Amino acid sequence: MREDKKPALTDIHYVKLVPIGSVNPNNPLSDQAKEAQAQLLNRCLNDYPKGVIIGKDITVGRYLIGEHELTMEKVTYHVGFPRKPSLETDG
Repeated sequence: MREDKKPALTDIHYVKLVPIGSVNPNNPLSDQAKEAQAQLLNRCLNDYPKGVIIGKDITVGRYLIGEHELTMEKVTYHVGFPRKPSLETDG
């Protein structure tokens, strides 16, 4: 098993923000939209050039709807790349 060398922060020249989830109760995400978000994150981490997660933001929304409490969460991953990936130039 070979060791993969992680890039140093000084090697990061492009950062892409990849959101997973939603905190908007008026516009909930469908299962297909959630799957598309997860696929984008996986693509960023596995395609060339490989990205690395350098940070994340977590947003939590709590809403009262009648007598029910709704909690929603969105995680935004900060994925760093040594250069702008080709997926950013796709259609």
